[in-house]
Amino acid sequence: MSAPTSRVVTLLTDFGTADGYVGELKGVLCTAAPGVSLVDIAHDVSPQDVDGARLAVARYWRRFPVGTVHVVVVDPGVGSVRAALAVESEGRFLVGPDNGVLSPALLHPGASCVRLPVPPGVAPTFHGRDVFAPAAAALVSGAALESLGEPHADVVLRRTPEAQRRDDGSIAGIVITVDRFGNAITNLVAWRGGQVEVAARQLPIVRTYADVEEGSAAALTGSSGLLEIVVRNGSAASRLGLHRGVEAVLRPR
Repeated sequence: MSAPTSRVVTLLTDFGTADGYVGELKGVLCTAAPGVSLVDIAHDVSPQDVDGARLAVARYWRRFPVGTVHVVVVDPGVGSVRAALAVESEGRFLVGPDNGVLSPALLHPGASCVRLPVPPGVAPTFHGRDVFAPAAAALVSGAALESLGEPHADVVLRRTPEAQRRDDGSIAGIVITVDRFGNAITNLVAWRGGQVEVAARQLPIVRTYADVEEGSAAALTGSSGLLEIVVRNGSAASRLGLHRGVEAVLRPR
């Protein structure tokens, strides 16, 4: 394998920023890989929300240069028999638990994966600091993936459910996540025209937030290419009682 062309390590965790856990990760990385550039993606993923973290990873992991190392620590099974992984995919590296959070990279053709050894004596509750950060430091310093562990093929994969077309021509989907603005992101692919039925309401599909009156609900195509339920200058989740798993039905024009 060729050496990384980037000296960037990104961090996505559910640690928050009040307790110093993120600082410990950064301390290990800066000590083992001096001069590394650390990018905080987010540390306020909802605690133990593996699917929420997975969807976040899908948004950003290929936006970074080839050679970037992404550390993802949302790990409710830390210390258990779940594997610790390092992955190479599309020229980038990802390090994290084998619980599906790395699925966006693992599902790409040509992805390779090794199981990281867990050294004796490490804290069973903090593999982010003691297992993932050292592996990330090694990768960003030019270590080959295969030098870090044994090949691991039996990985946990999580996929976003696909929307289903019904006999009447409508397409049934679900809310897959809610962002910090209260926008409810669905698994419905962008569509021109029509309506989305959610929470017993029929909502128009518009192009931008400005196409509806302040406080009004609508659906639009978000930056991910998926339809989102929104309230202009408000929270669709709060206003309509939306959360992950709520049904949303697209009725094309």
